[in-house]
Amino acid sequence: MQPRNMSMSGVVDLAAVKAAGEAKAKAEQARADAARSGGTGAVAPAALVIDVDEAGFERDVLQRSAEVPVVIDFWAEWCEPCKQLGPLLERLAVEYNGRFLLAKVDVDANQMLMQQFGIQGIPAVFAVVAGQALPLFQGAAPEAQIRETLDQLIQVGEERFGLTGIVVDPDAGAPGAAPAEVPAGPYDAVLEAAASALDANDFGGAVQAYKNVLADDPGNPEAKLGLAQAELLGRVQSMDPQAVRKEAADSPDDVNAQIAAADLDLVGGHVEDAFGRLVEAVRRTVGDDRNTARLRLLELFEVIGPEDPRVTAARTALARVLF
Repeated sequence: MQPRNMSMSGVVDLAAVKAAGEAKAKAEQARADAARSGGTGAVAPAALVIDVDEAGFERDVLQRSAEVPVVIDFWAEWCEPCKQLGPLLERLAVEYNGRFLLAKVDVDANQMLMQQFGIQGIPAVFAVVAGQALPLFQGAAPEAQIRETLDQLIQVGEERFGLTGIVVDPDAGAPGAAPAEVPAGPYDAVLEAAASALDANDFGGAVQAYKNVLADDPGNPEAKLGLAQAELLGRVQSMDPQAVRKEAADSPDDVNAQIAAADLDLVGGHVEDAFGRLVEAVRRTVGDDRNTARLRLLELFEVIGPEDPRVTAARTALARVLF
């Protein structure tokens, strides 16, 4: 069986996203910061390859795809090409060091998943990014082509959704391994001052303080969250809510009007409304307007936090309108 659909060039419009180099640098920084802070959430290399069944598919694939691209290898014990492709994918999963997660699905034991993905023959390889399934290739394929496809997949995850992958700790799970020491941060005083400014509605001062921390420590989670909150509150401070909502209702195709209304929605606690408004704005627009709405949605994700199920659901919705 010949490999097919090896290219992802038609999946995304790279002109509408940030440059690959900038996105990759950001992802590398986040991974390095996580490792330096004690490897929170770090996994052992063996955990990069998992067996998945129908019962655990939503948890192990769909939910995980909000933080890392998940590559699915559909295989069976009787399939000879599978015996060649499977070990290769497993080796690459470890080599790529957490940039993607490999989920192996035995089609004999999971016929429903096979039907849902419309698989006609195996091995078949798919990816799930932010809840969106993408066909990669079917049949055995040369390693060079597989690497190229994986690189494109990872690029999509980083540029479109800020997926930085999984932090891998070679010593995670090792018997007798001592927990990594978390170094004391040098930013406690600055972060405290920023929080005080935020409480005092000095949003400009808070923004600057958080930016000062991020200039030295771009992955600092407290500063990233604080900056997102301070910038949001600063934007809505002088808004006339009634006028903003009227303009958004009167001009559904005006991206700036929808963005302003989404900011108000979020500050008012209407998280799903804010996310839904911007997902719809992305769906209705193209080019710069689409990218502007998408970037604001990603900023609002930072305010709520990546672990919140509403963010996970909105990432999935965003993926559906982008692909």
